[in-house]
Amino acid sequence: MFEGPPDAYDRFMGVYSTQLAPQLADLAGVGGGQRVVDVGCGPGALTTELVARLGEGNVAAVDPSDSFVSAIQKRFPGVDVQRGPAEELPFADASFDAALAQLVVHFMSDPVAGLREMRRVTRDGGAVAACVWDLGGGRAPMLSLFWKAARQLDPGLEGESRNPGTRAGQLAELFDAAGLRDLEETELKASVEYTTFEDWWEPVTLGVGPVGTYVLALSDDRRATLRERCRQLLPHAPFTLTSVAWAVRGTV
Repeated sequence: MFEGPPDAYDRFMGVYSTQLAPQLADLAGVGGGQRVVDVGCGPGALTTELVARLGEGNVAAVDPSDSFVSAIQKRFPGVDVQRGPAEELPFADASFDAALAQLVVHFMSDPVAGLREMRRVTRDGGAVAACVWDLGGGRAPMLSLFWKAARQLDPGLEGESRNPGTRAGQLAELFDAAGLRDLEETELKASVEYTTFEDWWEPVTLGVGPVGTYVLALSDDRRATLRERCRQLLPHAPFTLTSVAWAVRGTV
């Protein structure tokens, strides 16, 4: 579970997730007249896209983080936002036309159970869609390069590349295990330009997600060493990082 200031998440991952949101919504076929839930909504990158398409009254959101739930409540008072994990969604059966999870499945304590819950709250014939960074394939450099540098300091460190769904075909396998049918797998991309190295490094230090937790736990000296290793691995500024996410849509 992520916890922390929503603006810190926006600066660290939001610059990517806001680009993924319309692509994931398109994959799920989100359009007028539908009612949709954003599972693991965070501070609202995907929720914002859903509200733009459907209006606040047709969007629900859920997240285990108090700070993120509060952020959605302030940003979108008309959205039905609830606190809770994906594995225990606080909604009735067949409540939605679609259920979406953006950059969430690989952090679920039980991904199959979470996807089954998304299936449960979606009507027959509705869509369940999710995306996860291709960390196993190393195609999410804003994270992959960080963990490569961190492993040079700590060779036993795994990072996030073994999280469920982060390797080719794994997300579709999870969808299949959850009982979803007519699976469609594709890739989504997001690119961010960094004017300076500090534009990339400073959000890493804000304590967001596994990366932020790892950085804050380091001593000052080790953090400085890690910072220099990251600088060596990244291109000379200005540079652009393009990250790829696996995405799957299934039908209930």
